[in-house]
Amino acid sequence: MSAVERRIAELGLTLPEVAAPLAAYVPAVRTGSYVYTAGQLPLVEGKLSVTGKVGAEVTAEEAKQQARICALNALAAVKSQVGDLDRVVRVVKVVGFVASATDFTGQPGVLNGASELLHEVLGDAGVHARSAVGVSVLPLDAPVEVEIQVEVADA
Repeated sequence: MSAVERRIAELGLTLPEVAAPLAAYVPAVRTGSYVYTAGQLPLVEGKLSVTGKVGAEVTAEEAKQQARICALNALAAVKSQVGDLDRVVRVVKVVGFVASATDFTGQPGVLNGASELLHEVLGDAGVHARSAVGVSVLPLDAPVEVEIQVEVADA
């Protein structure tokens, strides 16, 4: 078990299997020293535990927890490309989408769930640039979706 996976376990979490794509794409692609993930939904064992718009059916705190799940799923997608999460040099960018009620403006706080998890798991290598975008709807009526771009070291 890698040091990163040990840290995930210390946090009481489990690195999941890579979520199966919902359409014609792959969960992650490596090019050179970078891995780009597809948008990751907060799927646990293939299912969403929460659906709806943040600020309506879903609270900001619930959505923040769902963003943590998205980030964990993104790390699983990265691992599928590099084999060992200890090879992550740094998370370069996080892009998050929040399905938002028309008057909800707390997207950055929701995406802190993903950002905080990446920092907890990877330390300073988890500090990144980020965009937090409010949208009208996400696949499967998910409240949040997260994609990450990471730099990795050669084997």
